[in-house]
Amino acid sequence: MSDFQKGIFDHIQNKANIKPEQVFKVAQSVQNADFTDEATVRDLVKQLSQLANKPISKEKEDKLVNSITKNNLPHDLNTLGQLFKK
Repeated sequence: MSDFQKGIFDHIQNKANIKPEQVFKVAQSVQNADFTDEATVRDLVKQLSQLANKPISKEKEDKLVNSITKNNLPHDLNTLGQLFKK
């Protein structure tokens, strides 16, 4: 792992208390995931919410799942961040 990658994972672990192994596990689980399948996306959203220890309302979960399955996600980080704040 490069110093850059280590720095990113250290930052994630310090800010969100998420271990690098957990990030890799999620990344592997989505490599071949069907993002048009609602059940798959819903499971991923729940998994990420639990991993980050950030509860997500049913309404926000539904919005995220709908956006992802319809491939209607913002293409920049600021807009994506706003989606999570709503």
